[in-house]
Amino acid sequence: MNNNLPKTMKAAVMHGTREISIETLPIPQIDDNEVLIKVMAVGICGSDLHYYTHGRIGKYKVEKPFILGHECSGEIVAIGPSVERLKVGDRVAVEPGVTCGHCEACKEGRYNLCPDVQFLATPPVDGAFVQYIKTRQDFVFLIPDTLSYEDAALIEPFSVGIHAATRTKLQPGSTIAIMGMGPVGLMAVAAAKAYGASTIIVTDLEPLRLEAAKRMGATHVINIREKDPLNEIKNITENVGVDVAWETAGNPKALQSSLASVRRGGKLAIVGLPSQSEIPLDVPFIADNEIDIHGIFRYANTYPKGIKFLESGAIDTKNLVTDKYALADTREAMERALNFKNECLKVIVYPNE
Repeated sequence: MNNNLPKTMKAAVMHGTREISIETLPIPQIDDNEVLIKVMAVGICGSDLHYYTHGRIGKYKVEKPFILGHECSGEIVAIGPSVERLKVGDRVAVEPGVTCGHCEACKEGRYNLCPDVQFLATPPVDGAFVQYIKTRQDFVFLIPDTLSYEDAALIEPFSVGIHAATRTKLQPGSTIAIMGMGPVGLMAVAAAKAYGASTIIVTDLEPLRLEAAKRMGATHVINIREKDPLNEIKNITENVGVDVAWETAGNPKALQSSLASVRRGGKLAIVGLPSQSEIPLDVPFIADNEIDIHGIFRYANTYPKGIKFLESGAIDTKNLVTDKYALADTREAMERALNFKNECLKVIVYPNE
């Protein structure tokens, strides 16, 4: 451990739904193969908001004082004795799910399905709304000096889109519909562009998010308050349907529309998680048209690609971060992200500013 480091740090601790206080905690002690990271930027995710408002997501329940935040980047300030490829001072992006490395899923390269994953801000594992975090060295990725800490934090939601592109085998020249332009949906647009989709159709009900989607690479935007998305998609694709659809909103109607928008032999990725576990889907349509349906759970092996895509400058993220808060104002940041979706896109917390 670096002897010049402070012994304590500030953390934003959730004590109940919509209750967050700033507290002083000990700085984590690193093991041999871990690094200590000074957290420079943390993005607020939809899952953070769900825990903040409901105290649980599915089987994961907040049962003790808890720290949110998992989209993060920072600077290495200490390394364990076994760490070789990283050094103090390195600027890094942090992949938030540390897996066991030896189960069947990990060995197959699908480590996102590891049953023993320790994922930041998924109970009981605390998250990154803190000044310092520790993590295993193999889940830390160097970022170039040209990449901001904000962009490095965006690699986490970007990874979801990269994983969806991989799962659905998105090809250059493909047509794709992406339904729901929250932060994950917007980064999914970036992923579709990076993979060479020629027609990227997006839907949402907020003009701010649709305009942002255009900047990210969408070729067609549909405001579902004004137009029927299925009719519009049929018109754009000359009544064929899209090669691929990604549902990113976690909305039952959007999922049904996503399925109906796919051409014969096309693919559907379920990215968003709805609040209910059962949603009616048109099974004869799925069978008759041989629609391949892919569940998307986080991501695997995406961070190096995400860094290269963002480093290339081909993806415009400069207007994506609309709101910035200090750690002391984490509760205000959460409320902003929760209640002003028509005004803000991505909210970033800066724990060390």
